[in-house]
Amino acid sequence: MEVNSFRKNSRRDFIKTASLAAGFFIVPRFVLGRGYIAPSDKLNIACIGVGGQGKGDILELAKSPHVNIAFLCDVDERRAADTVKLYPKAKYYTDFRVMLQKEHKNIDAVLISTPDNTHAVAAIAAMQMGKHVYLQKPLTHDIYEARMLTEAARKYKVVTQMGNQGGSGDGVRKMKEIYDAGIIGDVTNVYGWTNRPIWPQGLAAPTGNHAIPKELQWDLWLGPAAFVKYNPEYLPFNWRGYTAFGTGALGDMACHILDPAFRILPIDYPSEIECSANGSWLGVGQEVKHPESFPSSSIVRFKFPGKDNKPDVKITWMDGGLLPERPEELKEDEAMGDWNGGLLLEGTKGKMMADCYGANPRLLPLSKNKEITIEQTIKRVPEGHYLQWVNACIAGYGKNELSSSFDYAGPFTEAILLGALAVQAYQMTDRKDHYQEGRKKLLWDAKNMKVTNLDIANQFVKREYRKGWEVNKW
Repeated sequence: MEVNSFRKNSRRDFIKTASLAAGFFIVPRFVLGRGYIAPSDKLNIACIGVGGQGKGDILELAKSPHVNIAFLCDVDERRAADTVKLYPKAKYYTDFRVMLQKEHKNIDAVLISTPDNTHAVAAIAAMQMGKHVYLQKPLTHDIYEARMLTEAARKYKVVTQMGNQGGSGDGVRKMKEIYDAGIIGDVTNVYGWTNRPIWPQGLAAPTGNHAIPKELQWDLWLGPAAFVKYNPEYLPFNWRGYTAFGTGALGDMACHILDPAFRILPIDYPSEIECSANGSWLGVGQEVKHPESFPSSSIVRFKFPGKDNKPDVKITWMDGGLLPERPEELKEDEAMGDWNGGLLLEGTKGKMMADCYGANPRLLPLSKNKEITIEQTIKRVPEGHYLQWVNACIAGYGKNELSSSFDYAGPFTEAILLGALAVQAYQMTDRKDHYQEGRKKLLWDAKNMKVTNLDIANQFVKREYRKGWEVNKW
């Protein structure tokens, strides 16, 4: 089984960490078989979604001398233009399905940096062909897809990594060392917050008739989503705020900000979720009228049953610039998180705070950090998140540690997307009876992926796919 990093050892010892092989025999790729790459070869990577974030991801992977950017795929030639210039020898496609079908014999691994909408369909297609996968966060658009990707990675024995780079940072490892030392005691409350969205949310879907640019394959951009007319409002970035394509501020940033809590605490799936949105926490009872878009701000509360004889953990997520109550241990001139957001863990003996990505972890009050020495017990990842995945692909499935393999990233994403489900159920109608009904605490049956006390919420567990874009269980 593919080995996740310290998270696996810290959460109920799911598996023991496998060590990296001391050396390699130089043998051809075909001798090693499916899912294994000869160290003497380049890792041929096919990149899906190569503009914007995709370009940045490609440049990070290309820092390895063992990487060959062999294929580029994007539905928008305008966004892809700069990357195409950087890699003129890479063959270009607009449909990843065609690329994988035609070039599968020449592809070792796949990078996926598309909008959330097509994450799962591209990843499943690649894994079914035995290709290793690096997939941007959030792992998937909905809960069902996250479960399927977790199972697929195990079934096809491919090396996987979700693109939440802070998972390979020193900060989250130091937080784990502080927690393990017992300095803050048992954590019972966690607060995560972000300044996102920095794109439009809380709006009706855009309307009007617009000519599709000749460089854009609009039908391919839609992927699994129900057909809607092209509108320039969606591209290149604002799709994040619309429920058909993105997962809102929570999907965008919680995979970074809440990551340390899931890595260091004995929690997995929440049992209860509740939320407020668009000012309703102020008691004004504002009705939400744009369910096709995520709200401009929200508060989501999760309850996680305690594991390993630890107490239950409550996690509160806040976006749209909302902040938790400022800790009394923090002085006025001391920063609360960073400009992206932050994370606060409250334990029975003390508190610990970090910036986005788990960076700059510190005890509160800050004077404590000068008084306590924390022993380093967890291996760091000096090569970084991207090259950790590259090296694991070269070594072969199950050989190397990975910070965010789908064994970890899948369940983590499911928990995060339950927040998105709660928000969507909350704002799905402006009728007062359903509005009040949607405000109830949702009870979650993780095994069966089902809300047990509000059936209307279950439509957001698994979406309907357009013909030819289905993600089905094998």
